[in-house]
Amino acid sequence: MRKLLCGVFLFFSLLSLTYAPLWGKAEPEHTLVMMWWNVENLFDCQNDPTTDDDEFTPNGRLHWTEKKLLLKQMRIRHLLSAVKAHPHYRKYPDLLAFAEVENRPLFQKTLAGVAGISYKSIYYESADPRGIDIGLAWNPQALQAGASKAYRVPLQEKPTRDIIVAGFSAEGKGFHVLLNHWPSRSFDTEWSEPKRMAAAQVARHILDSLLLGNPKADIILMGDFNDEPGNRSIQTVLGSTVERAKVKANGKAVLFNCWSGYKGIGSYFYKNRWQRFDQILLSSGMLDHKGLSLPENGFRCFAFSPLLDPSHKKPWPTYENGKYRGGYSDHLPLLLKVTLIP
Repeated sequence: MRKLLCGVFLFFSLLSLTYAPLWGKAEPEHTLVMMWWNVENLFDCQNDPTTDDDEFTPNGRLHWTEKKLLLKQMRIRHLLSAVKAHPHYRKYPDLLAFAEVENRPLFQKTLAGVAGISYKSIYYESADPRGIDIGLAWNPQALQAGASKAYRVPLQEKPTRDIIVAGFSAEGKGFHVLLNHWPSRSFDTEWSEPKRMAAAQVARHILDSLLLGNPKADIILMGDFNDEPGNRSIQTVLGSTVERAKVKANGKAVLFNCWSGYKGIGSYFYKNRWQRFDQILLSSGMLDHKGLSLPENGFRCFAFSPLLDPSHKKPWPTYENGKYRGGYSDHLPLLLKVTLIP
């Protein structure tokens, strides 16, 4: 009799595993997908007399035409479709941020052409001399937007892009994103470093203000920082680390850098070396398995093969050394997939 009962128990145990859908449906995983991408000079073809955008006009140095713009927009939509088709995501990003966008109408028109989703946007015009800004968009079916604000970076010389902070909630769980596009390394890295240090101080101030109200707040910093994870602006001023234990032990001061342990390539290629200028950093609240939480393999540099130059295995840019190449961008996008914990 004991053998018979054991056999019956084993049979039904295996049956329940094999035909699980018949016995009850598994609770679906609730996730959010976020994207950061420097799309490389998303300009319209009109001359803006208030900015230095003359080269991105049909008669300008780069001969930027409507045909080239349409191809650029098609490339961007193609990339978003590739995310949706990817088995790890299977949907468009719920939240996306683009660097190097000229204006709100162009940003909205580009995203309006994405089939099957109606993004809403947050957009602040910065004081950047070239007129490039950060555009932020979200899926209203997945997120509810709260307050947002743009912070200027105080520089004695020409101004740079603003740092954007925006609040959202998903299924009642609140979080903030901080968006950054720090001053470039033009002319000389050491000469331009103080500018990025100044931007880092502004970002750190915003972060500290948010953590003062809630030390366990879920905060996501994304951006093209024009510095790598080991540089002073990132490691010292922002307080970035690749060690989870340090973040959990001193969460008010330290951020987790998602490049930690990543085996893939970087997001930018310069002087025959992959670099990690684009980064996503997380507050300790993103590691505590409450609210929004970072799962294993939640971060990825999306090296979708058409984004890469077929001959050089680097990002396929729109322009290179002043010559039109017709590619996607000189940067690869970053993707973050987070889990919503009940």
